[in-house]
Amino acid sequence: MRVEQTELIAKITGPGSVNHTDQRFAVHGTDLGILWDGADGRVFVLFGDTFGEGWGGDGGGPDSADWRCNVLAFSRTRDLSHGLMLDGVVPRADGTAAQVIPRDQRRDEVTVIPNTGVAVDGVQYVQYMSVQEWGPPGRWHTNYGGIAVSRDGGVTWDKPHDSRWINRAERDDPFQMGAFARDGDHVYLFGTTNGRHGDAYLARAEAPHVANVSAYEYFTGSGWRSDEFAAVPVLPGPVGELSIAYSVHLGQWLAMHLDDPGGAILLHTADRLEGPWSSGEVAVPGAQYPGLYGGYLHPWTLDGPDIYYLMSQWGPYNVFLMRSRLAPG
Repeated sequence: MRVEQTELIAKITGPGSVNHTDQRFAVHGTDLGILWDGADGRVFVLFGDTFGEGWGGDGGGPDSADWRCNVLAFSRTRDLSHGLMLDGVVPRADGTAAQVIPRDQRRDEVTVIPNTGVAVDGVQYVQYMSVQEWGPPGRWHTNYGGIAVSRDGGVTWDKPHDSRWINRAERDDPFQMGAFARDGDHVYLFGTTNGRHGDAYLARAEAPHVANVSAYEYFTGSGWRSDEFAAVPVLPGPVGELSIAYSVHLGQWLAMHLDDPGGAILLHTADRLEGPWSSGEVAVPGAQYPGLYGGYLHPWTLDGPDIYYLMSQWGPYNVFLMRSRLAPG
């Protein structure tokens, strides 16, 4: 696979965006924008820490700037050549974007950041991380990685206590940040340790048991075991925010993630989720887009040579729709 061309299509969030999210939803600054097919005619678009009026610029703003840990929007856009249009959000009483996945009532949870989503039999699942503290760029500590569940189309979310991978004192649990992929009867979950510098590991559960951590088994290189610490790396680090999807056009799986501190968004391919994965092509160079991160593949654009995905930039602290053209070889 070769990345032949990459271009920025549109600014999706913030002032001056195609969605005017500052005026419509009180979203002046936000990031991520994880994407998944809600299996109800909509693509779900879930953003991370979000700020409203009084937003401070790079990397967000003060708590007083209408801070929400995460907000959820929806899109029915099929033609992405001019942008990803947001039809609406899960609203507050005034119609602006509400926080959807709640924070725990604990002093050591500074925010709740979504990483990936999947729909199974009408139920929405999001893997998220409970952030204990932010560190230097690209490094942070988590309390746990968990799975949130919505049975009403994303309006309300539960965070079951038995749906959590607790990060032990060594801070080395390999399933703190995740990326879902559906293949056959299983939902697969790629996981990394907290921060952007670890390898990616692989777990799976039968689709009806996505939210049950005890139902997962972990790839050991030669088979599957129930011990998460028996998992071996399937994608070598540094792996930042990760997105996995199947390209019908290429007949291969795609893995897109931030290479930090390399400063680029990379794209890998593999015939099987277990790998081996290719070494990775630069999809978006950091020199051209300073402060880039994310790279979340749009699930409706995988049957042709052009893939679309959402990229964040730290400086504008907003989200942009990108397009890359892929070619075999």
